[in-house]
Order: sequence, then structure tokens, then C-alpha cells
Amino acid sequence: MTGDPATVAVSTALAETVAAERLRIVAGLIGRTGDWELAEDAMQDAAASALTAWVRTGIPRNPAAWLTTAAQNAAIDGLRRASTRQATARRAAVEAAVDLDQARTAAWRDPEEHTEVGDDRLRLIFTCCHPALSMEARVALTLRTVVGFDVEEVARAFLVAPATMQKRLVRARAKIRDAGIPYRVPAREQWPARTDAVLAVLYTLFTEGYSGGGDLVRPALADEAIRLVRLLDLLMVDSPHLPEVRGLLALMFFQHSRTAARLDVEGDLVLLADQDRARWDARMIADGVAALAAARSARRLVDGVDGPYLLQAEIAALHATAPSLGHTDVVRIAELYGRLSRVAPSPIVELNRAVAVSFAEGPHAGLALLAALPEGTLDGYHLLHATVADLLRRAGRSDEALAHYERAADLAPTEAERRFLRRRAAESA
Repeated sequence: MTGDPATVAVSTALAETVAAERLRIVAGLIGRTGDWELAEDAMQDAAASALTAWVRTGIPRNPAAWLTTAAQNAAIDGLRRASTRQATARRAAVEAAVDLDQARTAAWRDPEEHTEVGDDRLRLIFTCCHPALSMEARVALTLRTVVGFDVEEVARAFLVAPATMQKRLVRARAKIRDAGIPYRVPAREQWPARTDAVLAVLYTLFTEGYSGGGDLVRPALADEAIRLVRLLDLLMVDSPHLPEVRGLLALMFFQHSRTAARLDVEGDLVLLADQDRARWDARMIADGVAALAAARSARRLVDGVDGPYLLQAEIAALHATAPSLGHTDVVRIAELYGRLSRVAPSPIVELNRAVAVSFAEGPHAGLALLAALPEGTLDGYHLLHATVADLLRRAGRSDEALAHYERAADLAPTEAERRFLRRRAAESA
């Protein structure tokens, strides 16, 4: 960053404050006004005002409180420009909240001590991830409102034009309003279905960091997903879903630890078995081990079977902590996939289970599991054909593998994967 030192200092302080406080401020404004777009616009206006004011008067002693007040005032101004009776009522609610906030300044010095702060953020996450919304709408709203991506960034994640994504976001917010989806943490009896939806959205957001767009690896999306699961872990300490939240966090740590080794210097895909494990992030693996231990500890306090994220974290831990593929406990991994297929049966789980079994019992055993899938299952999924091709190649049936490699390359969503699969196809010809 270049420029006047004072301006640089303000820009840095503002960026840090926005990163730390944006979610809390936006969540609070949505809770008080019910207007998602107004809350997002008010936050942007407050940040713009801060950049100008702080350069002129200096960085305030409490930047978070300054930004919060500015956003609340911007929201009030926005509502004042509206003429409806409903807007007047919402303005009164925000003004009352401002008065209350000013009466307890100490709470702003350490926002985490203010109990409503965490509740606001948790309400926002649960609302964005409501099961009544499509998965695409949930992820888009989470990216826009919880993560803070602008419309262009969300559009890039979905490979659509910004105007198209803007319309989708408007429809999603309208559905929340028209369907009367409550802005609140659900009642305890609704936790299972609702928390599962939240975790599914956050894991989808994480996996978007490794697919979509023109890049195979986009660490920023994965980083945001990890940040949100960390937040969820802090806010759900009394939830029976805590083992799964921590299991998902551990799973993300283990998977994210391999980011630097997933592509070679030319940008081509490197399979797990061929990755340079010295490039894996040892500190992140250690974080994963700690999160998995915390998940196991929480699990002992909850009745029932291990959940799918905890089981996947157990599998990922065996990969991440092994010094090489030859030292990986593949038999244990195959057993865990068998448990996972009973807890959360799906064709994708069966596909991964087949790979695990192929290393434990040989490629023919993996092929037998895939052959048991109903005809046509995952036929349009490139990783099915890539897996079948790899198992056929390992079984010495390269002539049969060729067609599957070619089919996988045709279906692959990224150029890096297509290059890898075409190279494998050429080797099988």
C-alpha cells in the first residue's frame, strides 16, 4: 500500500475494523429494521464515512463503536427517506436501539461481553441458511450478507452475470419477507434440521474454495468458511450439535492444510498420493487435531451415533497425520467410510468408500462397490468416471480406463482437472 502515511494508517485500521465488526453490525441492523439491503447499504456508507472522517480527525479510540454508530445513523437516514408507515416504525426501533447502545458504552468496548451481539450473528446465519430457501440461495445470501462479498464476487462464485445474481438475491430476501421466515435462532426442538442446514451451507462454501470459477483453488472462500465455523463454534457452546460443528471445523482444517500442495508450479492438479507432504501446513493440521479432540470430548456428552462431519474429520485426520500414503491406515479409513455410509448414505459417500476400499482390499473390490450403484447414478459427475478409470488402470485394464478418462475430462468443471484427466487418458491409450 502506498500513499500518505496517515491515510495508509486509517485505511489499515478501517479494513481491520470492518473485517472484525461488519457481521455484528449488519446482523444487528437487520434484526432492528428487517431490511437486509438497507443494513448492507448502511454498513457500506459507514465505512465510506469513516475513511473521510478518520483521515481528518484521526482514528477514534474505539473504532468499532464509531463504525456501529455511523451505520445505525446511516440506516436511520435511509428510513427517513422512505415515506411508508412501516419505515417510520422501523426508524423508531433503530433510534431506540441507538439510545440503548449509547447508554451502555462499556458494552462496545468489548462487544463479546454484550450477550445480544452473539445472538444477532447467530440469528443472521440461521436465517440465511433456512431450509425453505434453495441451497443456491442459502450460499448466495451467506456470501453476500454474512461474509460480505459484493454482488460481483458472489456472481463469480456462481459463474453468472452480476445482474442475474442481484435478481436472485432480491428474490431470496423477498422469500424471507413474504414467507415470514423469522429472524431468530430456532427453538431447541428445531435444532437438528436447522443446524444441519447451516453446516451444509458452510461446507458448501468451503468446497467452493476448491472448485468453480476459472481457478481450481480459491483459498479466500475456504478461509471465510473456516472463520464462520469458528464463529458458530463459539456461539453454540450449549448445543447438542457442538460435536458436529467441531467435527466440521476439524475437517476443514485438515483439508485446507493441503492447499499449497494441490497444484504444481504449472497449475496442474496433484493427487493426494503424489503431493509433497512437506508443503502441507503443519500448524493447520495441529489445529485440526485439536478441533477433532474437542469434538470427541463434546461427543462424549451427547447421546447418539457419531455424525457425518465428525466421521469425515476422523478420516481426514488419518490422511493428514500419516507421513506417507504407505503409512496411512487405509483399513481404518475403509471402516470409517462404512460407518459413514450408514449414518449419511449417498452416492458420493459410496464413491469415496469405493476408493478407500480399493486401497485396503484392491481395485477390484472398489470396482465391485461402484458396480452396485443403481444404473445411471452420478453418470454426469466427472469424479465418478475419473475414479472408475483410475481403478481400472490400477487393475491392469488400461484399455477400459481410456473411455472413462475421456468422459471425466469432458465433464470436469476446471481446466486444471481437464488437463490432468486428458494426460491420464493419453497414458492409457
